[in-house]
Amino acid sequence: MREICLDIETTGLDPRDGHKIIEIACIEMFNKIKSGKVFHTYVNPRRDVPREAFNIHGISTEFLQDKPIFDHIAHKFLDFVKDAQLVIHNSAFDSKFLNHELKLLGLQGLEMSRVIDTLLIARKKFPGSPASLDALCKRFNVDSTRRTKHGALLDTELLCDVYVELMGGAQSGLGFEVVKKLQVFEKNEEKTVVSQIKKTLPKREFPVSATDLENHKKFILENFKSNLWDYS
Repeated sequence: MREICLDIETTGLDPRDGHKIIEIACIEMFNKIKSGKVFHTYVNPRRDVPREAFNIHGISTEFLQDKPIFDHIAHKFLDFVKDAQLVIHNSAFDSKFLNHELKLLGLQGLEMSRVIDTLLIARKKFPGSPASLDALCKRFNVDSTRRTKHGALLDTELLCDVYVELMGGAQSGLGFEVVKKLQVFEKNEEKTVVSQIKKTLPKREFPVSATDLENHKKFILENFKSNLWDYS
């Protein structure tokens, strides 16, 4: 099943007060595994970023001056998410802004029936416990040390990992496909993001041969003067 983890950053709390989207990030997953496809862009809000908002995400008015406006990325965003299930933490906030911007362009908004809200899932699963993204990262031992400020792309990566854990955890296995390149589409340029995907190793179906055991014993005795293996 195709799912899209999604997050945005904004200039404030409510689009009806003139606040705008300034960053969008989407990461595609198939069957709870990141596919490698990512949509990420900053957005010029055509207004100043208030100091209160800058203190949260660190994205300044000056930084956004040469970024595309929402009108220019709306169709790319919709084409990327298409009919996928959307995974959002506190979906009421993100969908409010996205649907407001889409409506201004005469485009169809996101249907809430295709949205999975990890905040609601966490509150139902762990009633009375903190359910912020940071709190869930701590609960599931998801490394969030890079998250010194809010940022849509990093938060979306963390959301993917938290979502998998909320839904029962990744498939067990000790193997890793260590470096996975993610295609990040931003202003028609490709970037590379490093990720990790668990991979289950096949079960060993055959015993170690006597020759291999003898060669291993010989290697240990010849190369280690003191060892924890007793081959006497």
